[in-house]
Amino acid sequence: MSLPVLHRVLQTAPQPTITDVAGEVRRQWLSSRLIKRVKPGDRIAIGCGSRGIRHIDVIAKATVDVFLELGTKPFIVAAMGSHGGATADGQRELLAEYGITEKNLGVPVKTEMETEQIGVNSWGDPVWWDRNAVAADGVVALARIKPHTDYRGPLESGIAKMCVIGLGKRDGANQHHRWGWKGLQQMLPESAKVIIEKTKFLGGLGILENANEETAHLQVVDRDELMTVEPGLLDRAKAMIGTIPFDEIDVLIIGELGKNYSGAGIDPNVVGRLLIEAAPELETNRPKVTRMVVLDVSPESHGNATGVGIADLTTNRLIAAIDPIPFRMNNLTACFLRRSQIPFAFETDAETIGMAIQTCWQPIAEKLKVVIIPNTLEVSEMWVSAPLAALARQKADLKVSDEAIPIPFDSKGNIEQEKLFPHSVRGRRKKAH
Repeated sequence: MSLPVLHRVLQTAPQPTITDVAGEVRRQWLSSRLIKRVKPGDRIAIGCGSRGIRHIDVIAKATVDVFLELGTKPFIVAAMGSHGGATADGQRELLAEYGITEKNLGVPVKTEMETEQIGVNSWGDPVWWDRNAVAADGVVALARIKPHTDYRGPLESGIAKMCVIGLGKRDGANQHHRWGWKGLQQMLPESAKVIIEKTKFLGGLGILENANEETAHLQVVDRDELMTVEPGLLDRAKAMIGTIPFDEIDVLIIGELGKNYSGAGIDPNVVGRLLIEAAPELETNRPKVTRMVVLDVSPESHGNATGVGIADLTTNRLIAAIDPIPFRMNNLTACFLRRSQIPFAFETDAETIGMAIQTCWQPIAEKLKVVIIPNTLEVSEMWVSAPLAALARQKADLKVSDEAIPIPFDSKGNIEQEKLFPHSVRGRRKKAH
């Protein structure tokens, strides 16, 4: 099988970036309306989730420090639904990997899974909330606002979802996901209204990231304006999301999937595939990919290979790395099963990619459109075959290398991903070890 040589492509469009993240976090909290409702001695729960938010350790520490200075007693509460195998230990371990620990922050970190019913939403369903949050004198959330992987609506991934699904723990996640995408698009806002009315939720810090996964905007959203302000922040986040800048791809190769990259493991917003049961693919989705390959599951996912079924082909080592406990727990709770069905698997990367090329409906080697990305969160840098490099040279915000290289396989026939993407999560992980 003839494999194409690759050109490096960089997306160079200017990106808004906050240089002093800790300072801006502090400014946002201290200038907010909600801070005036906090009294010395109050126990303040700070919700943190399982997503790979850049600088979340810095954001959490700055938030904790503000509330300590106000004389309150802050603590961290896990707000990640059923992630971490829906266990207290699993969620504590996930938070620790992001630097959210009692040692680093100097405050308690609570990950118990018990919930209480706080009310009933307009659908007639119960609304559940973390017991530690219910017992607090005030609750705030640290949440990245971005397009959701499963649906479109005024409230997608963000503060409201963290309140409903994250702080709802497994009960809240199951309650909404059992209705499929309607439970997220339509029921979630109704449950958020109950939380605003019935709990001591104060508001949240909305975190927006640019296409390079750097902090681009921070804004405290008060509980009283959550339903009206967050949709505008979502629109702003959508305008900044990283994308693959090609309409049609014959073979897309993804180095790693993972919950630290997307709730869906592979972000449908990036690869152009929704794969939702009983729902058609949108004609407007881009790129249109004929064959998709994923090679590994990130270690940060702890064997939860959610989203592996979005790809057509994978490796035996990825399948072997799946831990059935968190994998089943997350997917059966989410009720989106099609995306995680196991695809065809082969022993080496070379075999897997070769089969993708053989079945991609483009038999003319010099016309083959191939893209390699490290994951679906980091797409500012990619490697592409010659036809796509020619297209990229016509775009002002893309920089293409003149030199082309063969795909760097090791002696076992697997891609040396760190050589292609030294600045990626995987590349940084290797340097750290």
